[in-house]
Amino acid sequence: MLDAVSEPQSQTDPQIILSSGRTRRVAAIDIGTNSTHLLVASVDTTLRTFSIEQAEKSTTRLGERDPETGELTAAAMQRSYDTLRRFRDLANSHQVEQIVTAATSAVREAPNGRDFLQKIQDGLGLEVDLVSGPEEARLIYLGVLSGMSFGDRPHLLLDIGGGSTELILADGRDARALTSTRVGAVRLQRDFVKDDPIPPQRRSFLQAFIQGSLEPAVDKVHRRIKPGEIPVLVATSGTAMAIGALAASEDDRPPLKLHGYRVSRQRLDRVVDKLVTMTPDQRRDLSPINDRRAEIIVPGALILQTTMQMLGVDELVLSERALREGLIVDWMLRHGLLEDRFSFQSSIRQRTVIHQVQRFAVNQHRAERVAAHALTLYDSTRGVMHQDDGQGRELLWAAAMLHACGQHINLSAYHKHSWYLIRHGELLGYSEAEHLMVAAIARYHRRSLPKKRHDSWQALVTRENRRLVSDMALMLRLAAALDRRPEPVVKSLQIETSPGALHLVLVPERLNQNLSLEQWSLESCAEVVREASGVKLRVSVQG
Repeated sequence: MLDAVSEPQSQTDPQIILSSGRTRRVAAIDIGTNSTHLLVASVDTTLRTFSIEQAEKSTTRLGERDPETGELTAAAMQRSYDTLRRFRDLANSHQVEQIVTAATSAVREAPNGRDFLQKIQDGLGLEVDLVSGPEEARLIYLGVLSGMSFGDRPHLLLDIGGGSTELILADGRDARALTSTRVGAVRLQRDFVKDDPIPPQRRSFLQAFIQGSLEPAVDKVHRRIKPGEIPVLVATSGTAMAIGALAASEDDRPPLKLHGYRVSRQRLDRVVDKLVTMTPDQRRDLSPINDRRAEIIVPGALILQTTMQMLGVDELVLSERALREGLIVDWMLRHGLLEDRFSFQSSIRQRTVIHQVQRFAVNQHRAERVAAHALTLYDSTRGVMHQDDGQGRELLWAAAMLHACGQHINLSAYHKHSWYLIRHGELLGYSEAEHLMVAAIARYHRRSLPKKRHDSWQALVTRENRRLVSDMALMLRLAAALDRRPEPVVKSLQIETSPGALHLVLVPERLNQNLSLEQWSLESCAEVVREASGVKLRVSVQG
C-alpha cells in the first residue's frame, strides 16, 4: 500500500516532516435534496491532508418537486440559486482556487434538472457535476475514509439523504460494494406521510416499503461480507446526526462531538419510538432538531432503524464526514496530492496529531524525543509498569506529541490547558473514548496524580480506561522529565526491570556529558511512581 507521506518506523512512531506552510484552498458544494452544504478546506501539500476552515448549510428543500410533472419547482430552484450565489461569494472570499460542486438525486431525477444546472453555470459561473447514485456512494466512501480509521474490519457505510440512501461495504483497502437506492427522508415524507404523528398502520407500511426498497442493496453487501467478518456500521447524514444527538442527550456527560459516537440498536429503538408519537411542533422543541428536520426525521429514522434490523447489527458509529469531504479528497486525488485514496487510512491518526502539533506551534523535535522515550519505556516495562495489550501505545504516542500544546495558551499549569485543547480539538481516527484518554494522559504527565474531582478524570467512563490512562501517564511523566533542555543530551535509555522495581540508565549523547539535571528530574518522579504503581524507581548515568 502506497502512502503520500514518509512512513513511520512503526505504526505508532511516525517521523512525519512538518509542512513548509504551503497550502491550497478549495471549496466543495453539495446540492442535496433537503439541504445545500458548503465546505472550505485548506489542503496541506506536504502532509497531504486537509482541514476544514468553514462549513455552512442552508435548508433549500430542492426535493419539493411538482406533484404532477416531477419537475423542480420555481420556488425550490430560486432558494437553491440564491444559496449558491451566497456560497460562491463566501468561498471566493477565502481565495479558493476552485469550487467543486455536485448535485445528487433531486436534480438527477427531475426532468428539468439539467436545465437548472445550465442556469447555475450561466448565471453564477459554477460548473455542477451531476453525480450518479454509485458515484454519490463513492464520494461518501472517500469522505468517511478521510476521517475514520477502518483498521482490519470491514465497514458498512449508510448515508440517508433526502431522495436516496447509499449503502456501501468497504474496508481499509477497497470499496467492495457501492449501492444507491431511491428511498430517502424527503421522498418518503412527500409520498407517504399524510398524517403526523404517523398512525401505527402507516408506520408498518413504511417499514415494509423501506425493507422492500433496500433489500437488493442489503443482499449485495451481505454477499460480499466474507465468512467470519463482523462489519462496523457507520451512519452519516443529518438524520443520523440528529438521532445521535438525541441519544447522546441521555448520557450523564454528552460528548462534545458526535463524530465517532456509538449508538446501540436498543437506544435507537427508544429514540425512534419516542419520535413517531410526537407532533412536528413537539419535535421542533427538541434542541438537536431544526424546523425542517422535524418534518422529515421520522421517515429518516425509520430508514435507519429498518436498515439496522436488515443488516443484523447491534450498534452504529456516527461520522460527521461524508459526500462534501469526499469531494475534497477526490479533488486531491485528481490534482496529484494523494497517490491513492488509501493514503489517509495508512496514517490517519498520525496525520491528525501532526496537524494539531502545527496548529498549536508545538516544538515537534522535542515532542518526538519525548514520544520516543515514552515508547521505549512502554516497550520495556510491560508486566511491571503496565499490562496493556497494545492499545495504549498509540494513545501514549499521541499524548506525548501533544503534551506541551497547552503552552500555546500559558506556561503556567500548561498541562491543564493541554487537556482542554486536545479534548476540544479534532483527532480523526480516534473514538470518543480514545480521544478522552489521549487528553487525560497529557493532563497527568506532570504535577498531581488523578483525583476524583477532576473533570478530566470524571470524563473517563470505564475503570479500564482510567487504569490505562494512569499507566500511560506515568510513562509520559518519566519521558517528559528527560526533556529539560532545548537540545538533546540523552541518547538513549537502558531499562532494567524486576518485580516492583525499575532501573533507568541514561546514556549521554557525548562521552562524559553531565546529565545531573536529567537524573534529578527523573528521581523527583520516584515518589509519584511508587504511589501510583508501587514500583521503586532508581536512576543512574552510564559511565
